[in-house]
Amino acid sequence: MKKSDNHMKLYLPSLSVNEGLARQAVASFIAQLNPTIEEISDIKCAVSEAVTNSIVHGYKFKEGIIYIGVKYYSDRTVVIEIKDNGCGIQDVKLAMTPLYTTDTTGERSGMGFAVMQTFMDKLDVRSINGQGVRIVMTKKLS
Repeated sequence: MKKSDNHMKLYLPSLSVNEGLARQAVASFIAQLNPTIEEISDIKCAVSEAVTNSIVHGYKFKEGIIYIGVKYYSDRTVVIEIKDNGCGIQDVKLAMTPLYTTDTTGERSGMGFAVMQTFMDKLDVRSINGQGVRIVMTKKLS
């Protein structure tokens, strides 16, 4: 892909209180493109799911860093990358199956990746077991 028109990088500790900050930071950054309210809502929801996955599943009971990168291009394509250096996902295909969760508390529905896929145009999930997860989400704004 060509050089982005603008980009931002954000590093946050994997604390649940930072999920809202991540969502708002991404929304504020892409607001420069004057997206619709629905587009902003979709992106905020997808970012929330990705960041929550890093906090709850990636780092589990320890603290780490969540990397968030956002780029946009002149054709109004937004690319959001969320990475962690947590435990990784053993089987990405299985983890992306709706209702699948590794959570044993019953608090998680297993719909995070399905939500990301629904609200974004493209979702790419890469993982190295024991080293972390990289999620890249792409959305073309109207």
